[in-house]
Amino acid sequence: MREFISNHQNAIYGGLLATLFTGAGILLLGNVSGYEAKNLLKVSLSGLNMLCNTIVLASATILALLLTVLSVSSGFGSNIKRQHYVQVLSIAKFDVIVFISALILFQFFNIPVMESNNVPMSWFDIIYWATLASTSIISGMMITVVLMLYNAVTNLIAIIGLGDDHPLLSKEEAEEKIDEEKEKLNNTDQ
Repeated sequence: MREFISNHQNAIYGGLLATLFTGAGILLLGNVSGYEAKNLLKVSLSGLNMLCNTIVLASATILALLLTVLSVSSGFGSNIKRQHYVQVLSIAKFDVIVFISALILFQFFNIPVMESNNVPMSWFDIIYWATLASTSIISGMMITVVLMLYNAVTNLIAIIGLGDDHPLLSKEEAEEKIDEEKEKLNNTDQ
């Protein structure tokens, strides 16, 4: 767990910042009563369903895009370090957690609590706050996944597209590039 956090520190901070930002917006609403929470839930339920649906679709798309990242990585050869593949694997794992969380939340939003007469009115404020907190959390998690994917893609661009000497590039490849550059310099001097 510590390795995951240290490897994806910036992405996790970005997701936490987004979660706290949306959570602060929730706190600005102030305390609501059971009846008011029930009305607010009725109004926001379609938007919450849409949010969960969007996150489910986005996380499934990201999983498919990770296959493309892997094919580009393997097409480059064995010059990319194991750490890159560990990075892609951790993105996939975290993305699956987001996918499952959003899908479960989506199912909870489809339970007809609003039409039930057996739910005490005092529970609606708890349901309301839990709903808003959980959507803030999965939104932050989705932002974390996107930032993790961004880091992986920028690393690949630096290695493959720009030809930079990158820490994810194996030493043999870096030494070969240095030798090639020396040869080019020697050829231009002659």
